[in-house]
Amino acid sequence: MVMKFPKTVVHYCKHCKKHTKMKVSQAKKRNASPFSRGSKVRAKLRGLAKGMGNKGRYSRKAISQFKMTGKKVTKKTDLRYQCEVCKKTTVQGRAYRAKKVEFV
Repeated sequence: MVMKFPKTVVHYCKHCKKHTKMKVSQAKKRNASPFSRGSKVRAKLRGLAKGMGNKGRYSRKAISQFKMTGKKVTKKTDLRYQCEVCKKTTVQGRAYRAKKVEFV
């Protein structure tokens, strides 16, 4: 399913504090930094990824069967709106699930 979006749209700019014409684009997929919060590297630095014990996990048996299994077919849209007046970019508020995004 292809979801079509307009290339330019009138949207509220929180920097200009008014509705302006904005250019719509899709953000590229980015890899997480090894030093982002909750990463394995930082867990080792904080001393959480070593030692004995199960760290409070695995207290029950593993669930053998789930009702909904498998990878999702679609990804959520990550749209960026760039204001044509102040050139500042705002991120889309609510994402939609779409297989492919096309700008018309």
